[in-house]
Formats: sequence, structure tokens, C-alpha cells
Amino acid sequence: MRILLVEDNLPLAESLAKALSQAGFSVDSMHNGMDADHVLRTQDYALVILDLALPKLDGWEVLKRLRARRQQVPVLILTAHGSVEDRVKGLNLGADDYLAKPFDLAELEARVRALIRRSHGRDSAQLECGPLGYDSVGRVFTLRGEALSLTPREHAVLEVLMLMSGKAVSKEALLEKIFGLDEVSSADAIEIYVHRLRKKLADSGVVIVTLRGLGYLLEAK
Repeated sequence: MRILLVEDNLPLAESLAKALSQAGFSVDSMHNGMDADHVLRTQDYALVILDLALPKLDGWEVLKRLRARRQQVPVLILTAHGSVEDRVKGLNLGADDYLAKPFDLAELEARVRALIRRSHGRDSAQLECGPLGYDSVGRVFTLRGEALSLTPREHAVLEVLMLMSGKAVSKEALLEKIFGLDEVSSADAIEIYVHRLRKKLADSGVVIVTLRGLGYLLEAK
């Protein structure tokens, strides 16, 4: 899943981006509010991690503009100021969660995963589609109780389809949700990953259906 990290403290931004990448996320980093506002107008993210004290355009204004455009992407605010007034202001502007600095990386990752699940209507960390299971905390797929061996890209594609199970996901949406701005990607790559996943799910009772003109749908037979 692709997330946007907006943090002007470069050492902290690099540290967070590295940790989140190691946790399986594709991370785009912006270091000022103007750049963040621009990419949010043109890119699709599963979640935004937003610092408030940003140059050029502060986090409050980035959030305000985002919600004025009726974009529903979850927003987790990071700030050095954890006052009740700031939390209330952020939530009233449309933030989904709030984390005061300093914070524990494990807590940040847990909040990110919880917000992404909830944005897809999934409250439980354990997801199921027939015999296919997904532990979104441990990031492990199982098929009939056995761990399913996947490459990182296969895992990313299947994770999106699992979160969206019952709904069609277009190739374009998969590209935007998986690949970062600096990564080379194409619709052909998505077809390759889907083909590989179909082979690994063959005769399992779970299929990836192609809906012409709509995209891919994960469903149990």
C-alpha cells in the first residue's frame, strides 16, 4: 500500500520512510506543504502521515484543502504539540488520528494499519476470503491454514485485493496504490503479478476474476 509522508525534518523523514518501507509500505516523502498539496491533487494514497509545522504551507492548510476537495484518504497527524486544543482542531478539520512526537515506531505502524483497514470498512486485523486469510498485523497470508509464499509485489497486489474483496480494482488503481512516484511501473507489470497470484491460488477456492472494463475482483468460489 502506498502512503504519503509529509515531514520537513529530513533525518526524521528518512528514518520514518525507511521503517515504513521495511514494514511493507511504498512511501512517497514530501518536505513542505505546497509539494504535499500538489501530489494529493494528482495521486492516490492509502493514507497520509502529516506533520503540522511545515514550510510554505502548514499542515492545517494542507488538511483543510484536502477535505475541501472531498478526498477521503485517512490522515494521521504528527506534531510536537500534543495539546488538547490542537487535537480537537485537527479532528474538526478532518484528521482521523493524532500522534504526538516523540512516538514509538511500532505504535505508528499499528495506527497506520488500523486506519487503512477502517478506511476499507475492516475493523478486524484478521481478514478472510474463503480459505484465504490475512493477518494484517503480522503481514502473513495463509491458504487453508498454511503460509502462502509471495514476493513483495505479489503480496502488495493481493493485500489491496483482499482489503477490497467484493469490489473490482482497476489496473490503474493497483498501480497507484502499490508503486511510489520514483518507481517505474506499468499496467503490464500488474498483469504479470496477477498471473502469478492466480497460479498460486489455483484450485484453492479463491479466484481473481477479471471484469472487463472494471478490473480485478478477489472472491471465494
